[in-house]
Amino acid sequence: MNLGQPLGSVIEGSLTDGLEVRLHPDISVEDMRVGKFLVVQGMRSRFFCMLTDVALGTANQRIIANPPSWDDTFLREVLAGSGTYGTINLSPMLMFTPENNETYSATNGKSVNPFVPSTTGLASFQPQTSTTMELLPVKTIPSHFSQVYEASEDDFRRVFGWEDDPQRKNFSIGKPLDMDVPVCIDLNRFVERSNGIFGKSGTGKSFLTRLILAGVIRKSAAVNLIFDMHSEYGWEAVAEGKNVNTVKGLKQLFPSQVEVYTLDPESTKRRGVRDAQELYLSYDQIDVEDIKLCSRDLGLSDAALDNANILFSEFGKSWIVQLLSMTNEEIEMFCDEKRGHKGSIMALQRKLLRMDSLKYIRAACPQNYIDKILQCLSAGKNVVIEFGSQSNMLSYMLVTNMITKRIHEQYVKKADKFLQSKNPCDRPTPLMITIEEAHRFLDPAIVQSTIFGTIARELRKYFVTLLVVDQRPSGIDNEVMSQIGTRITALLNDEKDIDAIFTGVSGGGGLRSVLAKLDSKQQALILGHAVPMPVVVRTRPYDSTFYAEIGDIAWEEKPDAEVFAAAELAKADLGF
Repeated sequence: MNLGQPLGSVIEGSLTDGLEVRLHPDISVEDMRVGKFLVVQGMRSRFFCMLTDVALGTANQRIIANPPSWDDTFLREVLAGSGTYGTINLSPMLMFTPENNETYSATNGKSVNPFVPSTTGLASFQPQTSTTMELLPVKTIPSHFSQVYEASEDDFRRVFGWEDDPQRKNFSIGKPLDMDVPVCIDLNRFVERSNGIFGKSGTGKSFLTRLILAGVIRKSAAVNLIFDMHSEYGWEAVAEGKNVNTVKGLKQLFPSQVEVYTLDPESTKRRGVRDAQELYLSYDQIDVEDIKLCSRDLGLSDAALDNANILFSEFGKSWIVQLLSMTNEEIEMFCDEKRGHKGSIMALQRKLLRMDSLKYIRAACPQNYIDKILQCLSAGKNVVIEFGSQSNMLSYMLVTNMITKRIHEQYVKKADKFLQSKNPCDRPTPLMITIEEAHRFLDPAIVQSTIFGTIARELRKYFVTLLVVDQRPSGIDNEVMSQIGTRITALLNDEKDIDAIFTGVSGGGGLRSVLAKLDSKQQALILGHAVPMPVVVRTRPYDSTFYAEIGDIAWEEKPDAEVFAAAELAKADLGF
């Protein structure tokens, strides 16, 4: 195998701290960029590495003390490569090892069998057999003066696979920074655990989320429940940049596979969303745990929550309706009988009156909308819940918790039934729940009492996982972060947030500099369960080319009659 021109030689390093490479004189240090992928050719293995740092070195301190003049190009050229040189640090990620005890040439990368004598006496130059490569975790390092080369397209294919692999549900999420070859994530492994998309505001987290969700839907890796706080995923949303005004939503890409529910029908109608279904919740569906999660936004004290438990014990599911209708005299009588605290219950009543202004709250609903959502998910339909004008944090936390908790309960029952029967027909369809502002749900102070903390720690035990989207990963509980299987991270500046990304990740030190040096747009570091090694990618554009490659027939190209007929048929299938 011809690896091309060598870039440098390994001069020192360790398995823990990585390799230091001295660049050859004809290689410019300016061509070496953090996040680049290189291979180191050892005697028995080829090491697939990420470049984590670039530095300058000198052979003699006198050169630094008396550097050449800026216009003395001759002296600078004389010193280059001997007196002055460039170095790079590499973090070995994977090893390509021959399966039949072959040895690699240290000079030209060809494979030789060490047990077959060379006819010329130059064993390192005699290819005797073809090589079958085995991909392994790094357990050792190459020897001194091993040569470093550019990673080839074949190397990337061997590591990350290809999108049309019939054996895997691979999805191309982007390309390496300096190569035109797709980097794929394994969606089957992706949905096995909860995952996260992180990055500071303005780095394109919503575009990354759309990419991932579109891939999961296209490959049928899981069914999705998406809590769309800012109405960005279901229907078209405002695009970044000057050339395109809007980008398509999932309903437009997959009209027959996505259902949109809305908490604000008027807003959804104004945006031109087709066939959206209304969603209402009732007071009798709200329990004390739901209120506790929103206590910060409602301004509730611990004493008020304690008295909420007393009310729930007395009135059951109708506790909020009963409380809101009580007069001061009735509250006082209740406290005398049940040992409640009058001031706390009156404060609770005042705070909960805020919920009367929420458009989607009813004293009673004509039907159970959460059951309708569950029916859609069970039928393999992906559900997007739009919030419209109800996108305040109180509504978002209340609705997501209420719906997720009840759907999770149903999935637990389904999983238990499957484990008992072992019948493949009883196996639940894997469910991935997407939430934004995840640190509000997974904060260390409340994570133990929320359904989201439970799901994150279950590792898909009941076929339910999370896709958390957040700009403040440091606000998420460390235990939960350690359970995040795959982390797709755009640029972060805050040191605490960067530290949080590498929670539970061994050897994350060298990747910190890579993450800190990402561009602010369309670049991300991907590491974890769904990729064989950490990788920096230039993310796939979410544009008309992507629509054509991944979506169904364009919605705009379908006659209205066909669209609405398909919608009615889907409703009939679900029993609506």
